[in-house]
Amino acid sequence: MDYDAELIRYGRVLREAWGIRPADRVLDVGCGGGGTTREAGRLAPAGSAVGIDVRALPAGGGNVTFVRGDAQTHPFPAGAFDVAISRFGTMFFADPVVAFTNIRRALRPGGRLVMLVWQAASRNEWDVTIRAAIGAPPAPEAFSLGERTTVEGILRDAGFTGVELHDVREEVFYGSDPESALTWIGGFSCTAGYLDERTLPRLRDALDAHRTERGIWFGSRAWLVTAVGGA
Repeated sequence: MDYDAELIRYGRVLREAWGIRPADRVLDVGCGGGGTTREAGRLAPAGSAVGIDVRALPAGGGNVTFVRGDAQTHPFPAGAFDVAISRFGTMFFADPVVAFTNIRRALRPGGRLVMLVWQAASRNEWDVTIRAAIGAPPAPEAFSLGERTTVEGILRDAGFTGVELHDVREEVFYGSDPESALTWIGGFSCTAGYLDERTLPRLRDALDAHRTERGIWFGSRAWLVTAVGGA
């Protein structure tokens, strides 16, 4: 299990929305393990893809580069990118208006922002089920862009235009069986401290209730956000 496997059904949604051209210069915000950055690099063989994240990053290669840093404050060259993308990597900024202003300035005039963000926690079965089973408190930062008006207001204040939000409903994958799902969930910083002999049986039962012949899947809802930036 990894993040790419969990979000495999969102991959198709993103690829269709990116509209990356062969010579595009792509910025991947909150790139995590770099799977989306590498995919963007493959779609832009005559261009480039730069992934930025505050966590440790893999090595780049070819037209793919990784930068360890905070997209809110990183000194991107002005107008250096044609497209800024993100797969659930933009909900954690300390000051989202400042962060998205910085990202907008990194785009050329008319450059595009294409990102996925989670809708409200109550609309995401995976979060509701796991937290109910183990008694973990909400993690509001993961759903900070969950409301349409919030996203529209932040991007407008950051100077983006043409903001559009599309409701996306896809299942997320949590493993082939309850034990692999428990291992995956146990690696989350927001849940690991709540797993013990009392909560583990409840969580195992909750996971088993979502087991199908294809593995364990939960319902989820996200916003596909597109906007136009640049100077």
